[in-house]
Amino acid sequence: MGKERLPPAEERLLASFDRLRRIALGQNPLEDHGVTGPQLTLLQWVAASPGCGIQEMADGLGLTAPTVSVSVRRLEEAGLLEREPDPADGRAVRLFLADHGRALQQQARAFRLHKMRRLLADLTPEEQEMLLALLERAIDAAEAT
Repeated sequence: MGKERLPPAEERLLASFDRLRRIALGQNPLEDHGVTGPQLTLLQWVAASPGCGIQEMADGLGLTAPTVSVSVRRLEEAGLLEREPDPADGRAVRLFLADHGRALQQQARAFRLHKMRRLLADLTPEEQEMLLALLERAIDAAEAT
């Protein structure tokens, strides 16, 4: 009996991503609150960069400013985001999480952290560090191309 051949690394990685999806690591924990996945991404961006502008957010997410503007307006109407005039540019606005948006964003973050803890639970601290270092290196290389 010969040794079983493993699929190429790309196939194993795709299969791993499929398994991650099945355990709901990418699940939108705010779906029950009427917040879509893309809207959650915008809330997370504003949480990480309070006072950002629409163009800055669009550039960072690889979207157009009109696309972001429409979503920002919907989040503002839902009471999740607030706009303030930019003191340096009267035409621009700065974005901040409203209290309700902050609460939902923190809830989503707690959900995601719980999922990450479950994913890493059976690895030693050294294994966790190795996994993260290799993943970060692979992502850096993919971003550079």
